[in-house]
Amino acid sequence: MTGYWEQFKNRPQQAASGLVLVFAFCLLTLNNASAAAELKQKTTDAFNKYVAATEARVNNELHSGPFLFVDGLAGDAMQRSYERLKKGEILVEKLDTKAPGVSSDVPDGMVHHWVGLIFIPNATLARMVPILQDYEHRADLYKPDVTASHLISHQGNDFKFFLRLYQKRFTTAVFNTEYTAHWGQVDPKKWYTHSISSKIAEVKDSDHPDGEEWPVGQGRGYLWRLNTYWRFQEKDGGVYMQCEALSLTRDIPFGLAWLLRPLVTKIPKESLDRALGQTRTVVEEKLKTGNSLATGWTAWNNR
Repeated sequence: MTGYWEQFKNRPQQAASGLVLVFAFCLLTLNNASAAAELKQKTTDAFNKYVAATEARVNNELHSGPFLFVDGLAGDAMQRSYERLKKGEILVEKLDTKAPGVSSDVPDGMVHHWVGLIFIPNATLARMVPILQDYEHRADLYKPDVTASHLISHQGNDFKFFLRLYQKRFTTAVFNTEYTAHWGQVDPKKWYTHSISSKIAEVKDSDHPDGEEWPVGQGRGYLWRLNTYWRFQEKDGGVYMQCEALSLTRDIPFGLAWLLRPLVTKIPKESLDRALGQTRTVVEEKLKTGNSLATGWTAWNNR
């Protein structure tokens, strides 16, 4: 590879063309290779260990703090982060859970772990929670990454719902997914929900999303697991919303990691950024309409 680029070092246009050709070749190789991807038990076991360690930390923070990620930053950094959030910025940071016997470097897979925060001014939890619990219309919150959604079941604080996910990066992929979500309340101003994937099946033909699926754990390996851990805190004249996203995908074929790994690892970050931004947009639009959602909130608290 060094010799290949050496001949182009004084010819920028040829070098650029060469890079495009190499990139196109890598994408084609990845697409072809990933058709035979299969989730292995050793990958699942390593990911489950990582999830267990992450959830132990998440559950501890709910009651012992810091409740929001920015609250755990040093004084100046915390203040600057709050100022950025109040200005409308979306903050997204990479995470890596550390624990004995636990690593994000799983065999034959890639763990993607990010946390993102937004601030929605003039919002209240009484108005927001019913919007976020409307699983029949989750596609409105997360379009274009979610093209269809519906509630499967609901009992007390627990929900089961369906999302059809749409990805178009290196190639187009469609996934039929199901999740279980548990809602909880730390105090009247602090809420949380954990959404854990129970099924992720890739559709064989993305042009026919209602068509045949690959068996769970098979397909091209672009998404095998997706868990999200949400926190909501009402203060400063609005609501802070935080999402910690933890997903598992196939690894990059040997020899392509130098080019494709940086591109693949930023896809979950971009998806989280879009999801938070779209959520804020939808919530603000619903708040402006003046539609009363207090009935749903009252029913929730009087269940």
